[in-house]
Amino acid sequence: MTYKRLTYSGLFLLLTLFSNCSAQNKKTESGNIRQLINRKPAVAGQFYPSDSAELLKMVKELFEKTLPPENDNVLAIIAPHAGYVYSGVVAATSYKQIDPYKKYDNIFIIASSHRAWFQGASIYSIGNYETPFGEVKVNIELAQKLIDENKIFSYVPKAHIGEHSVEVQLPLLQYHMKVPFRIVPIVIGTQTAKDCKKMAKILSPYLNDKNLFIISSDFSHYPQYEDAVKLDKKTANAIVANDPSAFLDEINDIHNSSVPQLVTRACGWTSILTLLYMTEDRADVQYKFLEYKNSGDTEFGDKKKVVGYNSIVLEKKTKNRNKMDFNLNESDKRELLKIARSTVEQYVNDGTVPRLTPEKYSDNLKVKAGAFVTLNENQRLRGCIGHFEADKPLYQIVQDMAVAAATQDPRFNPVKPYEVDDLEIEISVLTPMKKINSVDEIVLGRDGIYIKKGYRAGTFLPQVATETGWNLEQFLGHCARDKAGIGWDGWKDAEIYTYRALVFGEKEMGN
Repeated sequence: MTYKRLTYSGLFLLLTLFSNCSAQNKKTESGNIRQLINRKPAVAGQFYPSDSAELLKMVKELFEKTLPPENDNVLAIIAPHAGYVYSGVVAATSYKQIDPYKKYDNIFIIASSHRAWFQGASIYSIGNYETPFGEVKVNIELAQKLIDENKIFSYVPKAHIGEHSVEVQLPLLQYHMKVPFRIVPIVIGTQTAKDCKKMAKILSPYLNDKNLFIISSDFSHYPQYEDAVKLDKKTANAIVANDPSAFLDEINDIHNSSVPQLVTRACGWTSILTLLYMTEDRADVQYKFLEYKNSGDTEFGDKKKVVGYNSIVLEKKTKNRNKMDFNLNESDKRELLKIARSTVEQYVNDGTVPRLTPEKYSDNLKVKAGAFVTLNENQRLRGCIGHFEADKPLYQIVQDMAVAAATQDPRFNPVKPYEVDDLEIEISVLTPMKKINSVDEIVLGRDGIYIKKGYRAGTFLPQVATETGWNLEQFLGHCARDKAGIGWDGWKDAEIYTYRALVFGEKEMGN
């Protein structure tokens, strides 16, 4: 096998890699036998647990804390690569948008080197990756083909030894995907936009429905909390605008040199830029922002010195999408929770509702959408009422449902004034309902269900399946019997609709 630009020091590193990796044989298409050298975990026990059981527990909890998926036709995600205790929830949010049952030809993981600088990019082509969850297959034939046919790609051993930006993505991918997959791990060493454009041209033919791209990057490094929030939002906006020039302007903004302690706006900027060069002239795709946090939002973080994390998805546009075509940012969510909280407090105490000020609300809160408001007391349900029809502005629906959840849920007595302080409020913003032809279309944890038979109907929100651990038959049976009143098997000859929900609550928002 021929390695490009393999220097004496590179040979030494390659030998070091051989000594730390497991070897196996593989027959190539030509019938020759070649030895495969697997890349062993380098940061297990540091960025994430090295024990598989402990890792499984942590990753499961990370996914449980994320928003339900709300994107179809995902082509790429941008996910952070810091320690899971810092960036895990934001990363899991990106991964949750991927259809776990979709069989991809390849999953390209593009990352920027933190430890070595070299021309072009290095593709790991000599074996597979390993994590505490087991082996992650590499499409070695495609990796070698890209190297053989393009000077800008090579195999550089030092690019992969100790580099965490690809490795940290893998346990999340292994946990989420329910079908076999192969990766193409690419670590970029270049620091020039020109090289990023060259790589984008080569990889563009693979950016289609058959493949998935994972872009590994954190955002601002080491400014204070407030500065990070402002800078990372501007960087994310440039990405969502699908504008590589605007993104480069943000990355190179000389005015930010006055921000104390700022080292970079995005450590994986070359990886992000490569994706942006692949998409800038495509009218059939769009970027969507999903979530933002930084290390200062965690119990381990120091708000005086943080690292930022954005979750962003690239999807193919469709004409008739059964989902919300808007996202709620953190400010929107807090405003809706504030509306619900103040409404419950005032209505329970004196029977009136607060006067709202829609002129101060963002456009997202004025969109007509259905929603549920859920009240929990001491971790037990205290009331839950929703409205499916998208016939009123979201802010108004939330206020109406807050009153209804507190006073009109037939399963409970009205909330008393002395209970209000003990309530935790959760809001679920709904997508339009879609009638399904088969229950096989239902994805537990993603889809809510609405079962209708004659004049009887009942619903379960998507999170019910996750919280109860029910399988599909139990999810349907309990909804048919307990909510619609048509018996355990009543769903079998009833109309069934699905919908999705953007779920957030006071607990997770720190209210």
